[in-house]
Amino acid sequence: MSYTYFYTDEEIAKLLRPYVMEWFKSKYGTFTPPQRASIPLIKQNYNVLVSSPTGSGKTLAAFLGILDSLFEMGENNELEDKVYAIYISPLRALNNDMQRNLLEPLNELKQINPKLPDIRVGIRTSDTTSYEKQKMLRKPPHILITTPESFGISITSPKFSQKLADVKWVIVDEIHELANSKRGAYLSGMLEIFRALVTKKEFVRIGLSATVSPLEEVAQFLVGKNRECRIVDARFVKPIDIKVISPVKDLIHSSEQEVEDGIYKTILEEIKKHRTTLIFTNTRHATERVAYKLRKLAEKEKAFNADVIEAHHSSLSRNVRLEVEDKLKKGLLKVVVSSTSLELGIDIGYIDLVILLSSPKSVSRLLQRIGRAGHHIRNISKGRIIVVDRDDLVECTVLAKLARERKIDSINIPRNPLDVLSQLIVAASLISPIDKDELFNILRNSYNFSNLPENEYLFVLKYLNGESFGVELKNVYSKVRLKDNIIYPKKGSRMIFFMNSGTIPDEAMIEVFTESGKYVGNLEEEFVEILSPGDIFVLGGRTYEFIGSRGPRIIVKEAAGQRPTVPSWFSEMLPLAYESALEIGKFRRNIAELITKGAKKEEILEIIAKEYDISRSAALSIYTYIMEQYLFTNGIIPADNLILIEIYDEEDIRNFIFHALYGRRALDALSRAFAYMLSNDLKADVKISVTDNGFALSLKRDTSVENYDIKSLFTKVTPENVYEIVSKAVMRTEMLKRRFRHCAERSFMLLRKYKGKDTSLERRELNSEILLNAVKEIENFPVLKETIREILEDYMDIIRAREILRKVQEGEIKVSVFGPTNIPSPFSHSIIVKGHSDVVLAEDRRELMKKLHDKVIEFLRQKGINIDLSYTSI
Repeated sequence: MSYTYFYTDEEIAKLLRPYVMEWFKSKYGTFTPPQRASIPLIKQNYNVLVSSPTGSGKTLAAFLGILDSLFEMGENNELEDKVYAIYISPLRALNNDMQRNLLEPLNELKQINPKLPDIRVGIRTSDTTSYEKQKMLRKPPHILITTPESFGISITSPKFSQKLADVKWVIVDEIHELANSKRGAYLSGMLEIFRALVTKKEFVRIGLSATVSPLEEVAQFLVGKNRECRIVDARFVKPIDIKVISPVKDLIHSSEQEVEDGIYKTILEEIKKHRTTLIFTNTRHATERVAYKLRKLAEKEKAFNADVIEAHHSSLSRNVRLEVEDKLKKGLLKVVVSSTSLELGIDIGYIDLVILLSSPKSVSRLLQRIGRAGHHIRNISKGRIIVVDRDDLVECTVLAKLARERKIDSINIPRNPLDVLSQLIVAASLISPIDKDELFNILRNSYNFSNLPENEYLFVLKYLNGESFGVELKNVYSKVRLKDNIIYPKKGSRMIFFMNSGTIPDEAMIEVFTESGKYVGNLEEEFVEILSPGDIFVLGGRTYEFIGSRGPRIIVKEAAGQRPTVPSWFSEMLPLAYESALEIGKFRRNIAELITKGAKKEEILEIIAKEYDISRSAALSIYTYIMEQYLFTNGIIPADNLILIEIYDEEDIRNFIFHALYGRRALDALSRAFAYMLSNDLKADVKISVTDNGFALSLKRDTSVENYDIKSLFTKVTPENVYEIVSKAVMRTEMLKRRFRHCAERSFMLLRKYKGKDTSLERRELNSEILLNAVKEIENFPVLKETIREILEDYMDIIRAREILRKVQEGEIKVSVFGPTNIPSPFSHSIIVKGHSDVVLAEDRRELMKKLHDKVIEFLRQKGINIDLSYTSI
């Protein structure tokens, strides 16, 4: 991989047709940095990855050279009725934008030069009618706009694939969004099949990405093995202005009402100062609530009309979302509140301020969200992060500084997903019968499958061939036929592939019943999969205890008066990224070292406020928080190089609280491994509660629990055995059942559509449970193996969990134990009350935090320590 330099306007002008250059100059004046670097490379047929912020001209950077080359072909009478360029994006909405963005310059260029050949642009997605597809077959577009799934179907279509045989360019937009999911693995594999079996020659690959890291790995994902790629790193060409705001001076002693009032007062003040404000929350639930509250507030204060405020999130209907996007583009809205749905580069017009409510959980997400403001390379991307508690304040303060310093978290690219591999094998067989060894070599050119073990490939092939490992799997039929090492498609496989390919699962609404059979309501599948027996949650204003699932239903019992242990929005919460978590740990360590060295309070406040660009009152909140923990635990501050296990006793419960800042995905894996081992050792039920700052293992107190050496878990769970332990731990979870269905559907073991008809989700769930019980007895069954890999590597982060255990073994990370105590330390309060803040819930949460804090202060006073909590001097 090699980085490139930025060309001058004059150098680029020499490469483009005069009328293209004339049009560009009259419309834009001058090239942006990503355009300066990439247009000449694309004209010279290099593979290119372009990473730059929203509004920096990435799309034109990719297409201007291609359009110029198509005009040249037209001038030479070489332009035929075939597809020359394919543009692939993860969102159909982006595709519609792209068509408009291409047709406009083509029409304008035609006005400058009426003799220009007609360059046709067409969209082919699941929304495209069969009539439009037939038209496309007769007269294909020169530029095809599509999604990864429709691309896979296009290259396996006997007739339409012929129109793709001379493709010269493939553009993958929003590549960072695809690379970290199975959709990316699907696309990566399909591109290799396309190259080897359809075009049979290399084509230029162009990747367009927002701020992402590491660029070298994303470039490898784009081009595959043994291919050169030029990297255009223009991630930081746009100026940014990021500020962290605490809505009240004192985040601990202010009431919930005061904090909420402070949040909305701050939001309203910022909205009034700007033309259009985009507000990001971290959950769909919060998006609705914030939009509702702002409308009410706007009416009450007569600040502006309530109808210029809209919500936008993935649970809204497509029509509603499109209407909101359209109003934004036309400048008809003052405020839009979104969860994650507006992070991608859909053209939403002019935004001059982005507000983030609470932490975005990673630097890349922070930069991506704030990058939506100032939709032009020369505009400042202005962002304000409003925090909701002290943990949030520390986290956002560190993330904002990392964003200013351009330190971005690494992307997580799935490796060797076997359910995707099943689809790729079937797809290849549909294009033409193929030698199994040849296909293995083709697929290994994909970055996602570059280290695919041959035995795993053969297991998948065996499964697709219908060799059911000595066990009759009812209603599971072969999808390919293997004869003399050649893979052939089975009759009906083409229809199965067309109707069932792709990686996005159908998300079910799960019916909830009491033990007596009374229907209670519905829960989203992603929420159900995080539940464990004994969890308490709210549904329809009442509290219920989760007992278990029976087929497509879940069974609960009423738990009136009990405090929920899982908030309804918890499954939506973004996990704190590993690198960001380490930096927060480092920050804690630095402050603790200053305290240990005897630095004065004023000196530390000055350092925090100045280095992290926050107010003095926010700096005081952070200082006081860390100082309280320091004094409470006798100077033991959990940090990047120190895990603190705090033993906190309630009346009949012992809580082992692991303060560990390594990202929630890694902590999820570690907590399950430790809970599994603890449960086996003590023959007791262990309750797990995971947050971004650590996790708690809770169990009933007895002599064996009180005498247990909790630190010994680090010798029992090792880098070598942690994968196996967590695999065993997840075998008895709801998550395994739900994810197995998704993997079975992706592997064509369960069909979403069969013979042109939808199969009911309820039927698939029942069949999935039967199949799961059958395959548990089969060693190395690929669908179950992939389910466990997906949970451990994609949902959790077993790789980082191993790394943490190795560092503990080698002494890089120390482990300290504190307690037992009947008062929890300050850092544990958020873990105890399920640490994830949502600006919309929580009188009792904040009230509980306040009570716990008062106990800490009282405990310190009894030790003769008084902390100056005065905010009046600030």
